[in-house]
Amino acid sequence: MDTKILIAYFSWTGNTRTVAGQIQKTVGGNLFEIKTVKPYPANYNECVNYAKKEQQNNARPALEETVKDFDSYNIIFTGYPNWWGTIPMPLFTFFESYDFSGKTVVPFCTHGGGRLGRSVSDIKKLCPNTAVLEAIAIDGSSVRRAQKEVDEWLHKLKIEK
Repeated sequence: MDTKILIAYFSWTGNTRTVAGQIQKTVGGNLFEIKTVKPYPANYNECVNYAKKEQQNNARPALEETVKDFDSYNIIFTGYPNWWGTIPMPLFTFFESYDFSGKTVVPFCTHGGGRLGRSVSDIKKLCPNTAVLEAIAIDGSSVRRAQKEVDEWLHKLKIEK
C-alpha cells in the first residue's frame, strides 16, 4: 500500500507551522492548516484567557475547512501548541470530525515549557482504534533551529522519503 501523508496543524504564533514545514521537507506529504471560523485574539493575554475559557467549557470551535479525501491518508501528523497542558480545543474538533481507525497519528507539539503535557493521552482517547506514535515537543524559542531534531525524530520513527 502506498503511504500517503497528511501534516495537519494548528498554529497561533507560527511556531507549529514552522515545524510542520520542517516535517514536510523531510517526509513530503500535504500540509493542512486547522483554522477556526472565529479567529483567536491577536493579543497574547487575551488569547490565553480565551483558550482557558474554551477548555473549561469543553468547547468544540467550528473549523473553516475540512480535509479533502481524508480517507486516502494513512499517516497523519498532527501539530499543535501546548495550551493549558493539552491540545487546543480546535484539535478536539479536528479529531472528532474524522474516522482515524486504522490510521497512524504522529503528534508534534510546540511549547513554552510545558512539553507534551497530557496531549498524547488525550489524542489516544480521541482516537482509540489508531496507532499513535511517539510525539516530539519542541520549545517555541528553538523551532527555527529544530530541523536536525525533527529529522532525528523522523528517522527514529522510520518515516522518511
